Amino acid sequence: MSSVASAAVSRPRLFARLVKIEHSVYALPFAYAGAFLAERRFPGWSDLLWITVAMVGARSAAMALNRLIDAGIDARNPRTASRELPTGTLRRKDVWLFTVVSIALLVIAAFELSPPCRYLWPIPLFAFIAYPYTKRFTALCHYALGLTLGLAPAAAWIAVTGHVSLEAVMLFFAVGLWVGGFDVIYGIFDLDFDRREALRSIPVALGPRRALLVALLSHVASVGLLAGVGSLLDLGGVYWVGLAAVAAVLAWSHIDIARRGLDEVGMGFMGINGVVGLLYGGVVVAEVLLR
Repeated sequence: MSSVASAAVSRPRLFARLVKIEHSVYALPFAYAGAFLAERRFPGWSDLLWITVAMVGARSAAMALNRLIDAGIDARNPRTASRELPTGTLRRKDVWLFTVVSIALLVIAAFELSPPCRYLWPIPLFAFIAYPYTKRFTALCHYALGLTLGLAPAAAWIAVTGHVSLEAVMLFFAVGLWVGGFDVIYGIFDLDFDRREALRSIPVALGPRRALLVALLSHVASVGLLAGVGSLLDLGGVYWVGLAAVAAVLAWSHIDIARRGLDEVGMGFMGINGVVGLLYGGVVVAEVLLR
């Protein structure tokens, strides 16, 4: 294979790595859950298609903007210095072009969904730009990330119904607390670097032991909100059994960290949290389709 052809093949892989495409399991299943729960029936292939396009565009734009805004910090952090922008394997202008295309996908999809989406798409875009800066001034930056991802089920709810509801708001906060909780754990890995760089985080503010407790309480509250959604919507046994499984997976993550220590667990806890998204999304789809 020629060097030109090889570069053409590797370039999509570089962008996939830039946006950590495998981490789509954190938000996309919750977006589908929001769509299915909104009307407690199959939302239709058209809505699912455009929700998927919107999510792909939104998540790609969010990750690309994060990398652009934090490129300097990433270059100084040994854990992130090998990312595409610090190493120069992707140029800033190429990532900006990728970002513009991703935002265009989000906007096009918004105009194909319910009318309010045509006017609400700037809200997630603002969140994508604001989130990377929060670590510079607040220890609650983890929950800024969480609530940004929490927009996924709430937006999908609006996409199929045209309005918001209490259950959609509860899903928004449930995902925000779930993601915020595991991002608190993730932040422990950067504790020393964040202290040197005067960056804010809950591990910096409270120390790693108390940060783990904050993460645990966040996940307990998240499961409580998901239980509230099930109760308000009068969901059946499939949902409750599935939610118990979600709670068990989250509990095991914390037990494993307490038993072996975070250094030994490493990034394995991220994979476990990915299971949570897939499991909850699957349970909701099963509950709605089997009713």
